Amino acid sequence: MTLTWRKKLVFYLLLTVSAFVLFAPAILAFLMSFMTSADTLTGKVIPSVWTFDNYIQAFQRFPLLNYLFNSLIVSLAIMVGQLILSSLAAYAFVFLTFKGRDMLFFLFVATMMIPFEASIIPNFQTIRELGLVNTYPGLTLPFFAMAFGTFLLRQTFKQIPVELKEASEILGMGDFKFYLTVVLPMARTSLVTLGIYGFLTSWNMYLWPLLATTNDTVRTVQIGLKQLQSQETLNQWGVVMAGAVIVILPTLILLFLGQKKLQQGLAEGALK
Repeated sequence: MTLTWRKKLVFYLLLTVSAFVLFAPAILAFLMSFMTSADTLTGKVIPSVWTFDNYIQAFQRFPLLNYLFNSLIVSLAIMVGQLILSSLAAYAFVFLTFKGRDMLFFLFVATMMIPFEASIIPNFQTIRELGLVNTYPGLTLPFFAMAFGTFLLRQTFKQIPVELKEASEILGMGDFKFYLTVVLPMARTSLVTLGIYGFLTSWNMYLWPLLATTNDTVRTVQIGLKQLQSQETLNQWGVVMAGAVIVILPTLILLFLGQKKLQQGLAEGALK
């Protein structure tokens, strides 16, 4: 019993140290966002005077609300597009029978080995020819088809008993109704996981929004944050950190809500 208690103590101690090391940059950024310029110059860790001036200046120096709204629209659109296309493709690869299905799936998954940077120029030329530069479709459409999402959902759909599909056919249920009423509810946990992953990846995009936009009308918050950083001098890092904290908050809220949904889904799956 004593040995087990000691192991648990060491285990939780290591977890605490690891968590502190991982979150130290975020904690420092949060503290710096409340510092005055004098505190940042002197290298203090804890602000001598807590102030919200940095947050006020962050909203005043560039259109932060507009950038946040653009990022929200782009991230939600990409998330929904990926969920729809990935789930439909995964359904076809699992429940539909056609010649060359497995080979087509392997070719589809093989595209995961192609880095995004290798396709960024063809994608940019495509949206430019279609007149989609500085538009939401230009920022979102290239990311709807997602090999990883299809692979993840295919593995989940394969766990659904084939007998359910056979029973649905006997009852006269079509593929689309079976997909909506049976497959998607049973894959809820994987859908939530994929949705969170797609949203966070889209929210943190920098290179593609920088290429696909030339003005501030549809630019995302990551571009705005970089603009804020380039406009500031070394003695105003508190404003930059305040902007970074504002950008991080939506992702933290999503992770918190998504974690609760995942825990509920896993608990329901265990009860079943």
